[in-house]
Amino acid sequence: MSAPRLRVHGRAFAQIAQLHPELTALRRELHAHPELGFEEVYTANRVAQALKLCGVDEVHTGIASTGVVGVIHGRSRSSGAMLGLRADMDALPLTEHNDFAWRSARPGHMHACGHDGHTAMLVGAARYLAATRDFDGTAVLIFQPGEEGFGGARRMIEEGLFERFPVQSVYAMHNWPALLPGQVGVNAGPMMAASDRVTIEITGRGGHGAHPYQTVDPVLVAGHVITAVQSIVARNVRPMDSAVISLCAMQAGDMGAMSVIPGKATLVGTVRSFSAEVRDLVEQRLHDLCGAVALGFGAAATVNYERMYPATINPEPEARFAAEVAQALVGEEHVLHELEPSMGAEDFSFMLQVKPGAYLRIGQGGEGSCVLHNSRYDFNDEILPLGAALHASLVEAAMPLQQP
Repeated sequence: MSAPRLRVHGRAFAQIAQLHPELTALRRELHAHPELGFEEVYTANRVAQALKLCGVDEVHTGIASTGVVGVIHGRSRSSGAMLGLRADMDALPLTEHNDFAWRSARPGHMHACGHDGHTAMLVGAARYLAATRDFDGTAVLIFQPGEEGFGGARRMIEEGLFERFPVQSVYAMHNWPALLPGQVGVNAGPMMAASDRVTIEITGRGGHGAHPYQTVDPVLVAGHVITAVQSIVARNVRPMDSAVISLCAMQAGDMGAMSVIPGKATLVGTVRSFSAEVRDLVEQRLHDLCGAVALGFGAAATVNYERMYPATINPEPEARFAAEVAQALVGEEHVLHELEPSMGAEDFSFMLQVKPGAYLRIGQGGEGSCVLHNSRYDFNDEILPLGAALHASLVEAAMPLQQP
């Protein structure tokens, strides 16, 4: 990957840049030891150790099993302000196909989404904030487990995260290969879609493939359901709104039984949307349409609709604040305000449902870069100081020391 193309301003970046070799070593160590959601024992221990060496005031472990929270008090706390910064720590169940020295040492586990880099950036911010303490209030650094489908943010909240650490706002960032190093993106409004799981179970009547007239073929019904479901977005969702329905897997019968019509078929897929109204509409139409299609063939269909992650929506005041902080670092022309919202999902959305804040994208690649969740992906270590400085600058800008 290419080096940063922009000059970054500010004392925070200048100081953190001196830590670049150490942050790179930490990031690559974490990359070599990937762990899945709520199994991040090595990672959590490494983070707790690093925070203690940084000299943070408090280190709390065991929140949501493997979550870690570091607390850093500013030079003054007269404002009573408290701001949260969040980094996710977990990896993916994926076999890595890279061949560099820090590739995954665990077959079937890989940091293919850059959470190793997110963790290292927040540790870098901790190093700087604990050393300088040029703010009036308290910084709460949240190292979250289980983002990749496990809802770790929700579990941390359920276990009292914000009761124990009552932040007024919370911020997070994610590396983005489609943006260049030195670019930062933040929208007011949608950043990431809601992610839901849909399971459709079709019940027919099995029998001999040579005598289909004696059966109610659930495979045939499944084919019609797959086609019919695609009409929901095309014919029920307004063109100016957005939604995706993808039925991604089907299970029916036995591949070794070519002449046996099974009695059941199951479809599994995902639904993505940005608004509560569209989410409700799609869920209702799936129930209505699947049941009606199956009934037309003499079969029955049940739809299990699981709401997984809500949409990640940035409130306008916090998005504007985060953009101003980013502009002070990289320049106004390199902060993007009208990013195309991603149909991917992010469980930081749970935190934004209970606390104001913002979710940012930090550029790390550009054209030709390896996409996220790819077996040849790797985090671009060149952006570690910028990400850490952006975290730290949010704290200093939100909780400034009062001038004498």
